[in-house]
Amino acid sequence: MNAPVHVDPVADAYSLPLDAIDVSNPKLYQDDIWQPYFERLRREDPVHYTRDGMYGSYWSVTRFKDIMQVETAPQIYSSEAKLGGITITDRPMEFRRSSFISMDPPRHDDQRKVVSPIVAPANLQNMSGLIRERTARVLDGLPRNEVFDWVPCVSIELTTLMLATLFDFPLEERRRLTAWSDIAVADVNAGGIVDSEEKRLELLMEPLSVFSRMFHERQAKSGGFDLISMLAHGGATKDLVDDPAEFLGNLVLLIVGGNDTTRNSMSGGLWALGKHPVEYQKLRDDPGLIPGMVSEIIRWQTPVVHMRRTALADAELAGRQIRKGDKVVMWYISGNRDEDAIERPNEFIIDRPRSRHHLSFGFGVHRCVGNRLAELQLTILWEEIMKRFPVIEVMAEPGRIYSNFIHGIASLPVRIPD
Repeated sequence: MNAPVHVDPVADAYSLPLDAIDVSNPKLYQDDIWQPYFERLRREDPVHYTRDGMYGSYWSVTRFKDIMQVETAPQIYSSEAKLGGITITDRPMEFRRSSFISMDPPRHDDQRKVVSPIVAPANLQNMSGLIRERTARVLDGLPRNEVFDWVPCVSIELTTLMLATLFDFPLEERRRLTAWSDIAVADVNAGGIVDSEEKRLELLMEPLSVFSRMFHERQAKSGGFDLISMLAHGGATKDLVDDPAEFLGNLVLLIVGGNDTTRNSMSGGLWALGKHPVEYQKLRDDPGLIPGMVSEIIRWQTPVVHMRRTALADAELAGRQIRKGDKVVMWYISGNRDEDAIERPNEFIIDRPRSRHHLSFGFGVHRCVGNRLAELQLTILWEEIMKRFPVIEVMAEPGRIYSNFIHGIASLPVRIPD
């Protein structure tokens, strides 16, 4: 299945034989035509097997309740890098890098605990003033009455400033973090600079070198409250730099985790409001709706399209027989549109009851460690936007990236009228 833009996706989704549906095709997300394929799978074959798809053979788990079942059974469904890790792509063994998200308990728990204090409630409270100050400065510097790209000017700028703070990385070099994040998640078939796993690894040697030096410097000092200092002094991670592959794996996780989710929600939220003028008016009438709206934005955008697991044993899921070694893919983007779990899921509703009832942060032991920080950044952004700009006009469809893992927005032309 390789549905071009001119094909009616609804007609295509319902005319294909079920076993020909392959929701791993990144074009579905780049062209924003993924919805009917998942709608059909949820109705007719919610745990669906694709044989020899674009990214190999795999099970698609498409309903909210079935995704939750997989998420809460790490003893059956493994995240272990050596078994395949967390993405649908089957990388050769020499390119599989462990990180705490691609580990199972108890090792996962030990490493995750090392970095979690940086996003603890008390530290978020400490950071909120800095986040607000930077957000205000970025928004005050935006042009008026001319079209500009929201993604580099706001979404990337704010998330990269935050990343630099979390790593205590030189602010003047912060765009290197953005570049490394893009390299880490690029699909080798997207036509960009990362055209092979060998090329990706070659390009990632730069952040490995930079952060290895920082690790040693901070290990020699005490008192640092940044991610690298935490890793350098953590009981479970103080020797991490001695295993370059695992150190790089954790660096990539922390860079991507702190960047892509928030960046794409910052862009996706503005796009959603532009498409839903009634909701935008509702926000203008009551900015107190912002905290709930932020959760709705994160559900609506679903910045991480999927997470993958590998079955450690035979299991039954929604009446289907999963075999040991099978690739099992949880499609968060589908679970977040599941009519049986979320009322009117295809509508963007900023005052939705139970707005945090979504899958965008995952669930269980692997629930996103930085979810509260992402919500804080988005809340502050929208509070500061509404103080300044009654409306931001979206001028055209967003440009989306070629990926089945990150639901990414590459460009979003907007205009702020006087």
